[in-house]
Amino acid sequence: MKLSVFHRTHYRYAVPVQDSYNEARLQPSDTPGQQRHSFLLKVLPPTRLTHYMDFYQNCVHMFELARPHTELTVEASSVVTTSNAPGLPEDAAVAPLAALTANGDAERCYDFLQPSAFVHSDLAVWRLALDLTAGETDTWQAALKLMRWIHREFRYEPASTHVHTTMRESLEMRKGVCQDFAHVMLGLCRAIKLPARYVSGYLYNGPAEHLKGAQASHAWVEVWLPGHGWRGLDPTNNQQVNGHYIRIGAGRDYADVPPLKGTYRGTQERVMTVDVQVALLDAEATTPAAASLTPAS
Repeated sequence: MKLSVFHRTHYRYAVPVQDSYNEARLQPSDTPGQQRHSFLLKVLPPTRLTHYMDFYQNCVHMFELARPHTELTVEASSVVTTSNAPGLPEDAAVAPLAALTANGDAERCYDFLQPSAFVHSDLAVWRLALDLTAGETDTWQAALKLMRWIHREFRYEPASTHVHTTMRESLEMRKGVCQDFAHVMLGLCRAIKLPARYVSGYLYNGPAEHLKGAQASHAWVEVWLPGHGWRGLDPTNNQQVNGHYIRIGAGRDYADVPPLKGTYRGTQERVMTVDVQVALLDAEATTPAAASLTPAS
């Protein structure tokens, strides 16, 4: 699918602020299942942009505004083609859970087995993960069980949480948004030694408009399956990631891939508005990699 994305974030401050230093992770990534055709980042007031690739190979744009200003607008426009390749069969047996610790990918997966800023690990989480996957010996089937449980037991409720809500808080409330659903799944996967990473991006809802989380940035999970690489699962919508998903970047949790973050000097009184639009340009467009079974890196 060929898709366009427009992401606009606007800040209005009660009084002029200054010395604003910012990072933006808004550029779609190039992967075997996704091709970026164009990307344009616009900042107002105008300023110089630089960029670098972070530790997890996400593109980070940096900019600063030293002079006083009362408004800040960041607009990102992208065009990408996503893969329509089918996912793994949901009844497939991929690899034994017992083989995960000896799969030879320890260096690649190490960070995605550890606690992180929003994802904790304790006895209660471990016990819950074991109970939910009791009797399951396959990595893929265990991941599907965890996804389905989260979708069934948690209520999608916008504004019930915030960007700083932790996995522990989400577990207690049993509600939240896509970020919270992803954090809970990360913690449960890591508790059973299944490598899992947080993915930030967008979701094209399509004409049916039945998917949740498509009105803003979206988040989902990728699990590492021996022999198949990273495979995307969306606990918010209880499905495998497909051509409707546009990938921006990945990390241990939200703290590694926020769309925007920064600091400034001045008032804390501000109003932020976010507008995200994802449109279909060509339903039939595919990349050469769309038919490939090469695992995403």
